[in-house]
Amino acid sequence: MSADPIRIQLINPNTSVPMTEKIRATGQLVAGPGVSITAVCPSKGPSSIESHTEEILAAQAVVEAIGEAERASGPSPDAHVIACFGDPGLDAARETTGAPVLGIAEAAMHAATLVGRHFSVVTTLDRTLGRAEDLVLRYGFERACVGLRATEVPVLALEEAEADAVAVITDSALAAVREDRADVIVLGCAGMTDLCQTLAEATGVPVIDGVAASVGMALGLVRMGTRTSRLREYAPPKA
Repeated sequence: MSADPIRIQLINPNTSVPMTEKIRATGQLVAGPGVSITAVCPSKGPSSIESHTEEILAAQAVVEAIGEAERASGPSPDAHVIACFGDPGLDAARETTGAPVLGIAEAAMHAATLVGRHFSVVTTLDRTLGRAEDLVLRYGFERACVGLRATEVPVLALEEAEADAVAVITDSALAAVREDRADVIVLGCAGMTDLCQTLAEATGVPVIDGVAASVGMALGLVRMGTRTSRLREYAPPKA
């Protein structure tokens, strides 16, 4: 009898179904056969996460999605991925479950430092750069990160990325390589998940998508038998 497949849940905390499906497709491509990838999004809430207020709502959606998956009948996910570059609710999610929980920003930054010395983040709106900078500092990548670039392409314009949006993102990535001297590009939105190959060919440097990076790292943790620490900070919250 074959072993049960590894189960990974991808959580898109906005309500965009097309973007959720795009995220699922990337996850399944990276995971390969024999791994069960599910992708969920809330039925209500913000359609995109582009402000601090929306991020609070996204964090709640993340915690609720994990709780629902672990209370459902049948096997629970072996790992969860928060598919939003602000990593909303990451700490609370790790309190909620002993299964590994990965945020795509943290995973992408880690992956970038494994294939280059310096990276730049290419993201959506200028108003999100402060959050990206906070995460760079929190995760300890202030020496590796040499640039944070906003394209002013809204998140929902990435549901089905049109040529104009792709051209703007490509120009920003080229500027990061030329002006920031980045040797790796980190994509700062889950909606950019299908642009890696296009941007890598245009820039000539590795391009890291956090969805793909998170799924790969989650698989590694599950196969290692590693779970989230339940000591101190990530202990389950008191009832």
